[in-house]
Amino acid sequence: MEELVKFVQDEFVTKKEFPKFGAGDTITVYYEIREGEKTRTQFFRGVVIQVKGTGTSQTFTIRKMSGTIGVERIFPINMPALQKIEINKRGSVRRKRIYYFRGLTGKKARIKEKRM
Repeated sequence: MEELVKFVQDEFVTKKEFPKFGAGDTITVYYEIREGEKTRTQFFRGVVIQVKGTGTSQTFTIRKMSGTIGVERIFPINMPALQKIEINKRGSVRRKRIYYFRGLTGKKARIKEKRM
């Protein structure tokens, strides 16, 4: 059964090429929004909290601060509305899933930038 699912995903799902990113990176995701007949591009800029799954079923969670309220959004990597992903900063963290980041405020909520 798993072989059949993998075959269907490989054959029929269109794959887009996006840059590699991980937890702690600050990225901007551009995605298309349809409102009736009109379409427009909106962006969501924030810190990647987790990257989950593999292949076509991969998802990633981004967290940003909107005023004093934290907003999180989960994006499937092969969502048709995704247009592009830009990496703004590479973050240096020790974990793959940085859920502890939700509880931090102020200067503690900073992530060191990775040296290249």
